[in-house]
Amino acid sequence: MDLLTELLTTDFRPLDRKAADLYLSVVAQVEPDALRLPTPCPDWTLHGLLRHQVSQDEGFAAAARGGGARLSEWRGGDLGDDPYAAARASASLVADAFAGVALDAELSLPEIRDGGAFPASLAISFHFVDLVVHAWDVAASIGAAWEPSGELVEASLRVAAIVPEEGRGPGDSFAPSVPSSDGAEPRDRLLALLGRDPSWRC
Repeated sequence: MDLLTELLTTDFRPLDRKAADLYLSVVAQVEPDALRLPTPCPDWTLHGLLRHQVSQDEGFAAAARGGGARLSEWRGGDLGDDPYAAARASASLVADAFAGVALDAELSLPEIRDGGAFPASLAISFHFVDLVVHAWDVAASIGAAWEPSGELVEASLRVAAIVPEEGRGPGDSFAPSVPSSDGAEPRDRLLALLGRDPSWRC
């Protein structure tokens, strides 16, 4: 079985919920005065990154319910006066939406491919890896620990391996991949595959 077929036939929803727990555990440590900090994503402050993830959650939720084709569904995230509460609410929203979708349903993901649709199984895997890596982005910004389980790292590496190099750049979730050293730990290889320098510090 090739990698793409494997991903298409895998139910990532349990892993996606674990990734959300990882992400939320880091966001819970963000203090209000940290929202202006830079992140490993050069176009986003920490506030912008957190807002991006809320927007992504809302967009994926809309897609799972058949309404993701409009880019406006992916742009409306609002942190309000409690970023952690906003992150929890959007994580719950997308988990509920994913729970009700058939894995072979076609989901519109205009941010990934203009006008294109993806099987829900693959779309959920994209959301999953986004959460795992953005958890590191937040952790690196505030100097917190990022401790994904081996299960999350291994699954994320499989998804990262199919993320194309084209379409990565300013304002996107992932930058072009960067080299990783021989013998790098799996989690550092994951970060490098998705355009992060594992040694980045705020």
